[in-house]
Amino acid sequence: MQSGSKTESGISPAEKRILRELGRRVAEIGNRPEQRKKAEMWRRHNDLKPERPLVLIFPEGAWRELLPESELKTTDPLARGLEWDLRTRIYYDEHLPDDNVIEPVIACWATVRSSGWGVDAMRVAPADPTGAVHFEPVIVEERDLEKIRIPEVEVDKEGTERQYALMCEIFDGILQVEKRARAFNGFAIMDQFATWRGLDQLFIDLVDRPQWVHQAMEILYRGMVACHEAMMASGMVTLNNRNHYTGSGGTGYTSQLPVDGFDGVHVRSRDLWGMATTQIFSEVSPEMHEEFALSYERRYLERFGLNCYGCCEPLHNKLDLVASIPRLRRISISPWADVRKSAAFLGDRYIFSWKPNPAIVAGDAWDPDYVRRYIRETITATKGCVLEIILKDTHTCRNDPRRLWEWVRIARAEAEAAV
Repeated sequence: MQSGSKTESGISPAEKRILRELGRRVAEIGNRPEQRKKAEMWRRHNDLKPERPLVLIFPEGAWRELLPESELKTTDPLARGLEWDLRTRIYYDEHLPDDNVIEPVIACWATVRSSGWGVDAMRVAPADPTGAVHFEPVIVEERDLEKIRIPEVEVDKEGTERQYALMCEIFDGILQVEKRARAFNGFAIMDQFATWRGLDQLFIDLVDRPQWVHQAMEILYRGMVACHEAMMASGMVTLNNRNHYTGSGGTGYTSQLPVDGFDGVHVRSRDLWGMATTQIFSEVSPEMHEEFALSYERRYLERFGLNCYGCCEPLHNKLDLVASIPRLRRISISPWADVRKSAAFLGDRYIFSWKPNPAIVAGDAWDPDYVRRYIRETITATKGCVLEIILKDTHTCRNDPRRLWEWVRIARAEAEAAV
């Protein structure tokens, strides 16, 4: 479409009109009483006082089938990002009525510059754009650790302020614009190193050269600490205790953050949720997981007020080790984990963040009766737990969005029947 002449910002008057109209629709949704009710349910849930199992869906890769980029009407990169944000929230309201809280707020993310690690992963992409990526090693010799640099991180405050002013102009009287900045509170250094070393070789290294692997982990640990401290020193870091994506799925509402002493302005590490994962260690022994991953993750997560652990790796045989993480609150129970064994350990002491197998919406056939049984069995097996049901890693729905729509309705019905 013709967007009209561009302003100095790069966003045309026509594009601003599109964003304002979408913003009005999101504001109407976000100001409904049901959103405040859902927020309170999440607050109680994350405080380990649940009302019922909570349900979330993150279409992720399947968004290209639900909301193709061809449906976006703007062309300016910033406008396009904002349009995407707004349209996905409207899509949730119209088709995916899960327990996600839609707030009448839009985020202006701080522009952050990083010098990088000095090495970049070499990805070999498959012919199928949704297929698995192969990583060619870029850390080949032991001395190649010298290539790794501690990143230098800084916030472009002037650029962030310009974008903030522009967004305030666009959404004036419609949506509240919030400046936000993350604090490098997600920690996955072994997964990062695996993309540089190569997955097969890394597993051999754990046996053949363990001290060298520890040397690499210490470098990456110090790099992450440097990135976190630089962001905290910038004064731009914001709280993540509302409708913020938390851990490997979940929402951040809690009455336990920020902690006592917060002055309302200066966010401290202990006011934040933290998260760590080592997905590449799915089949690595508990002893090696402790030695090469948890020993570093525990040190890093020590600084945060509440913590999440895990993503796709099955943790049912490692939960006693994971539980040693300070102020641990949310644990990911992946599709490959033993649900009953995990439930027996977690009880009501932690959030049981269950990730159903996304293959149920990606197969040749869609079987809603199976989905209903699958969810019901897990709800029964986790009775007494603080359960959340989070469908994610959905790389496709086979161009049948109704599968995701129906999954949400089934999951919500089963969760509500569990009360």
